[in-house]
Amino acid sequence: MQQLTDEKIKFLTEKARDIRVSIIEMLVSAGSGHSAGSLGMADVFTALYFHILKHDSKVPTWPGRDRVVLSNGHICPVLYSAMAHSGYFPVEELLTLRKFGSRLQGHPHRDFLPILETSSGPLGEGLSQAVGMALADRLDRGKSSDRFFYCLTGDGELDEGQNWEAVMLAGKEKLGNLIAIVDRNNIQIDGFTEDVMPLYNLSHKFESFGWHVEEIDGHNFSAIVEAVGRAQAVFDGPSVVIARTIPGKGVSYMERDWKWHGAPPGTKMDGEPPAKEQVEIALRELRTLSGHIESEHQ
Repeated sequence: MQQLTDEKIKFLTEKARDIRVSIIEMLVSAGSGHSAGSLGMADVFTALYFHILKHDSKVPTWPGRDRVVLSNGHICPVLYSAMAHSGYFPVEELLTLRKFGSRLQGHPHRDFLPILETSSGPLGEGLSQAVGMALADRLDRGKSSDRFFYCLTGDGELDEGQNWEAVMLAGKEKLGNLIAIVDRNNIQIDGFTEDVMPLYNLSHKFESFGWHVEEIDGHNFSAIVEAVGRAQAVFDGPSVVIARTIPGKGVSYMERDWKWHGAPPGTKMDGEPPAKEQVEIALRELRTLSGHIESEHQ
């Protein structure tokens, strides 16, 4: 994986802005969907699809591609947006999100969009799927396989016990081709994660099961790329990147507010901007966000 240059960081920053704008536009068009996590993970998905992944949007079934498993399927707007902006399908199609007959279902579904690696929606299952895929790849291709299996999960999702069975198996099998990325945004649908079900020290938990752990700022492109690069260099066990993110990143009235977990702009909420003004505010703030992010990374 190539190192980041200042020019590439600028490119990624601008691409993340475009991905966030598309997220708002598609949620508004659908009139439903999940805002906070989708906006919060835009930088991670931008880094994946525009720098880290081995993939070819023109040949989506290329056998040598890396695999992306989105476990917390409710943040699929950011997955769809990253895929569209990287050429998998027209950006204009994003506006069909959640509409009858659309390929872009409210949770990723391979029957509708076969270029997805998995269907997802029920929380807690994606990591098990990714472990199975990584183990099968090692059985088929041996430890010399040069592709990676990336599993994106949410922190609230880690309340599900099945995740920890998968964590144990991956550690036992020493799956060096598996890299999990946890969206550590500290919110879930019912409130803050530490109020609903405290996760305590995630790094220590993963380490105790034999995982290599990176903990980073999930909005810093250099940190994301460097953490994944170190994870790729670990051959004797799985790795996890715990990405600390701000839910609703870039939209001031959404940031760090768990109530926006599953609500689109235009939703009437106490103490928030009037519903009719929310879309305009969100798009205006996001279109000027790139300059702020770029300065933070210098």
